[in-house]
Amino acid sequence: MRVWLGLSFSLWLAAAQPGLVAAQALATEAAAAPGVVNLNTATLEELDRLPGIGPSRARAILELRARIKRFARLDDVLRVRGIGRATFRRLRPLLALEGPTTLR
Repeated sequence: MRVWLGLSFSLWLAAAQPGLVAAQALATEAAAAPGVVNLNTATLEELDRLPGIGPSRARAILELRARIKRFARLDDVLRVRGIGRATFRRLRPLLALEGPTTLR
């Protein structure tokens, strides 16, 4: 019963104040996403901002990008020596293939 009341209140709030609910959702999403690094355009310094990626791995990413021309899929970065599945899972929310690099 408690869950139903909470759900009905949430639905009422969403119907009564749609702008407020949308603004709260956007604020939550912005807080959760600190920014992204575009693998196809990032510089050495921008790649170095990624957690667990130092200058040598950033250089290896740039060398791979030069060889393959561009990253077609995010998991192409797994071809870089030293980036395994665990590192990729940690980095994935911070990686992009299009758009600007926004990670600071």
